[in-house]
This record gives sequence, structure tokens and C-alpha cells, in this order.
Amino acid sequence: MHPSGPTHPSRPLSHSRPGRPRLLYVTDLVYEARGRRYCDEDIHLSARLREDFDVALCHPLDAAALMDGFDLVVVRNSGPVIHYQEAYDAFRSRALRDGVRVYNPLTGRADMAGKRYLVELTAAGLPVIPTVDRPEDLGRLPEAAAYVIKPEFGADSIGLRIVSRADLARLDFREHGGLLAQPRIDFRHEVSFYFVDDAFQYALYAPRPERRWHLEPYAPTAEDLDFARRFIAWNTLSHGIQRVDACRAPDGRLLLVELEDLNPYLSLEALDAPEQQAFAENLTASLRRFLAAGT
Repeated sequence: MHPSGPTHPSRPLSHSRPGRPRLLYVTDLVYEARGRRYCDEDIHLSARLREDFDVALCHPLDAAALMDGFDLVVVRNSGPVIHYQEAYDAFRSRALRDGVRVYNPLTGRADMAGKRYLVELTAAGLPVIPTVDRPEDLGRLPEAAAYVIKPEFGADSIGLRIVSRADLARLDFREHGGLLAQPRIDFRHEVSFYFVDDAFQYALYAPRPERRWHLEPYAPTAEDLDFARRFIAWNTLSHGIQRVDACRAPDGRLLLVELEDLNPYLSLEALDAPEQQAFAENLTASLRRFLAAGT
């Protein structure tokens, strides 16, 4: 997503096989995330997509320079945008201006646009960890032993810190482009629900809170799925991959932690081979529908 453009102007690929859409798969293969290997997931998933598409992998800083030569840009494990915000903003603006097809579509209302949606969902009374972004609203937060402070445009726990109630009053909520405050929840476990378009795919959970990324298959109840689908419906994305992250509060309720709609890590390594294959097939079908829709 390099705003200055390529050294050599990009051109439509002349040797694409007839009838096969050209797909630019955006990934940062060297990004290191705690407890996860993004590169493995993208290597295997892009190889599966190559059965149906002509696929080229590129770094997020190169996407703007290359995207004109492809039918579709698929943003996958591209790392926290905060590390290359200016380049991403340039990519996003150019893609919207030129009508480039980007998957997920750039109309997401959740993490794609920052984390202020958590404030909006709190105000709307939805089941989310209570969140405020102004000092005058701190009284709306429940009493807690500690509070979580995170940047509105953070990701992957970047900038997250734990403070006391007394420290809340001394916060400058304008720091880092805006801060959010939440009570620290003593949850039982975290659970994630994965969707392609509006179709549920699978769920994984971390039975031990201290080991967030040691995930195991989770069998959701009908109530669990109703919870997750409520946020998928709220986001109104017609196509795309979304991950609904939640925590199980001490009283048994699920509360939304975040709705990831930009480049959610899929933890495919936690699935067995048939489940991985099913996900890849459903993703392929979604990509084809998105291309056919022409938007």
C-alpha cells in the first residue's frame, strides 16, 4: 500500500489463464504475532485459492502499486494497520476512488474503522464490554478492580494498558488519536465465532484465559450463535470474512470484545483437514459471488 506508486507502472496481467479471475492476496509474511504464525496460514490458504484463481501474494506496502492489474484484492494477514497508517489510508482512498474490488469490502463499521464502534454499541445497549471514550462518560463504567485503556486505532494489544479507577480521571483521552476505557472483566474464557459473508463457519475458544492463542474447537449453543449473528447483522457487510470475539463473563453471559472485519486471523491450524477444506471452499464461493456482484 505504497502511496508513491511503483517504480514500473503496473499493467493488466497478459498471461492469465482464460476464465480465471486474477487475485492479489495481501499479506505480511514476516509479521510476528504472539502465539500465531500468520505466514503459515496465508501460505496454505493462498495455495488452496490458486486452484480457482490466478493468485499473487504481495506485502501491504505494495498493494496500491499493484492492484490495478487484478480483478480482486484480498486483504488477509496484513498486520496492524497502525504500523503503516499513512500507506493504508492512501490505499483505501485510491481503491474507493477507482472502484477497486477489495475483500473485505471497505465499508465495514467495526475494527476496519477503528474501535469507536464499541462506544456506539455500549450506548445502544448491546452485549459488549462497556466502553467510553470521553472523561465525562467515565461514570457510565461499572466499578471494577482495574480498567483497560486501549487506543481507538490500536490492534493486536498495541498500546493496551491496565490502570486503577483513580488513574482514569487523569487520562488524556486525546492521546494516540483517541483512547477507550473499559472495565477489566474477570472472564471464564474467550471464544471466537468465524463467518464468511453471513454464514457461520466454526468457533474456537481459549479455555485457559492466560493462554489466549491456545485455541480449541468450541461447540456453540443456539444462544451463542444468536449473540454472534447479532453483530454480523449490525455490520451489514454483504461479503467478507468476520470474526466475532467474545468473553464469557462470570455470570455466564457473552460480551463482545471486538468485531474484526479488516484482516482477522483465522486460526485454521486449530481445525482438522475437512474443516479447513470446507472453509476454503466457502471462501472461494464467496469470492466468486463478490466478483459476480460487480461491487
